[in-house]
Amino acid sequence: MPTLNKIRMALTRDRQVPAPAGPHLVRLRIALTAFFAMDGFLFAGWVVRIPAIKAQTGAGAGALGLALLGVSAGAVAFMMITGRLCRRFGSAAVTTASAAAMALSIVLPPLTHSATALGLVLMVFGAAYGSLNVAMNSAAVDLISALRRPVMPSFHAAFSLGGMLGAGLGGLIAGSLSPTVHLLVLAAIGLLVTAVAGRALRVHRAPAVPEQLPAAEETRPRGAAGRGRRLVLVFGLIALCTAYGEGAMADWGALHLSQDLAAGPGTAAAGYAVFALAMTIGRLTGTTVVQRFGAARALIAGGTTATAGLLLGALAPTAWTACAGFAVAGLGLANIFPIAIARAGETGGPDGVAVASTVGYGGMLLGPPAIGFLAEAAGLPVALTTLALLAAVAAGIAYATRGAHHTGRP
Repeated sequence: MPTLNKIRMALTRDRQVPAPAGPHLVRLRIALTAFFAMDGFLFAGWVVRIPAIKAQTGAGAGALGLALLGVSAGAVAFMMITGRLCRRFGSAAVTTASAAAMALSIVLPPLTHSATALGLVLMVFGAAYGSLNVAMNSAAVDLISALRRPVMPSFHAAFSLGGMLGAGLGGLIAGSLSPTVHLLVLAAIGLLVTAVAGRALRVHRAPAVPEQLPAAEETRPRGAAGRGRRLVLVFGLIALCTAYGEGAMADWGALHLSQDLAAGPGTAAAGYAVFALAMTIGRLTGTTVVQRFGAARALIAGGTTATAGLLLGALAPTAWTACAGFAVAGLGLANIFPIAIARAGETGGPDGVAVASTVGYGGMLLGPPAIGFLAEAAGLPVALTTLALLAAVAAGIAYATRGAHHTGRP
C-alpha cells in the first residue's frame, strides 16, 4: 500500500501542477488542433450534402440508414485495430495516414448512384474516420500527460469549430456547386492540412511519460480493479448516449429541416452549423465550468439541457425554431463526451480512455442508421426524439453515479 499511495500522490501532483510547455509542445498542440479541426470540417462537409446524395441514389429512409451503417461498420472495424497500429508505428504516423485516407475517401459518395454502392464507399470513409479519431485521441492523451494540463476540451472544441465551418461553407455553396465538386475541394483542403500538420506531428513528439498506471494496477486489489473497469464502462455509456445524439444530428439534422420543415439548402445546412457553433462555445468554456461546478453537476446539467433542446429540435413546427433547439442541444452536449473520456482516463489510465472512447464513438456511428430504421417506421421527427431520451439517460446515469465522480475543483 505505501507504493500505491506514492503513485497516487504523484498522479495527483501531476494533475495539479502543469508542466512548462516548451516550444515543441506548443507546436505539437497546434498540429493536433489542426487535425481535430480538419476532421470536423470534412465530416460536416459530407453530412450537409447527404440530402443531395440521397436524391441522387434514389434511396428511401430505410435504405439510406443501411448505407450509413457502412460508416459504422468501417469505423468500428478499424477502431479495433488502430490502437495496435499506434503502438507499432506511433500515433503520429497513424494520425497522418488516417487523415490522408479520410480526405481521399470523401470524394467517393457523390460518385455513387445506388444505396448499395453508397454503403460500400461509406465503409471506406468510415474506416478512415474511425482510425483518425482513435489515433488523434491517442496522440492527445500523450500530449496531455506531458503537459499535465486538462486540455482535451480544447481539441474537441476544434473539432466542433471545424464542423461549424464545414457546415457553413456547405450552406453557402450548396446551391452553386455539385456535391462532387464541393467534396473534391474539401479533399484538397484536407490533404494540404495533413501534409503541413503531419510533418509537425512527426517532428515535435511528446516526451515519454513514465508508465505509472500499470504499476498501480499491479498493486491494486482485484476488487478495486474490477470496480475501476465497471466505472470506466459507466463513463463509456454516458459518452455513448450523448455521442448517439451528436452523430444523428450530423447525419439527419439537415434532412429533418429540408424534408419535414420545408427548409431550403442554406437553412438546412445552418441547422448543423448552429449546433456545431453551440458545441464549440460550450467546449471552449468547458474547463471553467467543470472547475466551478464539478464534473458530476456539469454532466447532469448538460444532459438535462440537451434533452430539452433535442425535444424542441425534433418537434418544432418551423425550421428556425428547430435550429434554436439544435443550438440549445449543442450547448448541453458540448462537454459531456470530453468529461466522460477524461474521467475514464483518471479511473483506468490510457486503457480507460481507449475503452470509453470506443464505446462513445460507437454511439456516434451507430446512431444514424438506427434513426433511419425508426424514421422508416414512425417518421423522422419521432425517430429524433430518441436523441432526447438518451440524453436524459446520460443525465440519469451521471446523477446515479455522482458519488464516483471527482469534483473537478482545485
